Amino acid sequence: MPPTAYKTRSPRPLPATPRLHNHKPETTAAMATAGEVTCVDFWANGFGMRARIALRELGVAFHYVEEDLRVRERSELVRRMNPVHRSVPILIHDGRPVCGSVNILEYIDEVWGKKTTGGPRLLPHDPLHRAHARFWADFVDQKVFSTQTKFLKSKGEEKEVAKVELLDQLKHLEEVLGDKTFFAGDEFGFLDAVLIPFSSMFHGYEQHGGFSLETECPNLMRWVRTCKERESVKSILPDEDEMYELHKKWYGIE
Repeated sequence: MPPTAYKTRSPRPLPATPRLHNHKPETTAAMATAGEVTCVDFWANGFGMRARIALRELGVAFHYVEEDLRVRERSELVRRMNPVHRSVPILIHDGRPVCGSVNILEYIDEVWGKKTTGGPRLLPHDPLHRAHARFWADFVDQKVFSTQTKFLKSKGEEKEVAKVELLDQLKHLEEVLGDKTFFAGDEFGFLDAVLIPFSSMFHGYEQHGGFSLETECPNLMRWVRTCKERESVKSILPDEDEMYELHKKWYGIE
């Protein structure tokens, strides 16, 4: 990443950035009102996409602040709101930060999920199903993400080993999905929000590894198409070619 200086932005709606992505600040009047809610993130950060998708799913109005992860130095806002890890996403609610993408999803669900009215929420009502969703979310973060990194950074035989491992992990997730519309059944939920940002790199996986996910994981790709029909998802996921090109630079892929 180039050591370019980055100026801290105040937590207010931003104009469209000059980047190629099509994300716009979330200030839609039709959304539910909320106490001051700000999401600090980078447009291509899959972990942060989770938070932005979840906020839109539950109809929470929020301000978006772009933190450019292509530069090494974090902004003053990030250093102040997340002094431990100095990373994004950060959800700021009434001036108080919540950090860690999965932790943010649970916070969003606890604060804005309709627990008693039968309206939308992210985590299932049943405690066992909630535990199940959390288990597979951890699988995505601890297994799939680390394998993706190995797959993209490695070469030769090591890359082939990582490719087999990555496909095996995606097939595990496809088994969990089964024939259901979404991971929890008929409603988009927690595990869908956790995993769908990774789909923005699926094209990159195919380009990098020379395989077809439509052939390897047809049900998972069906799920991707269904998720992309949702406004909350299609308005957040970046262009797949842009994502792969960015990761090629990050990981030194020729």
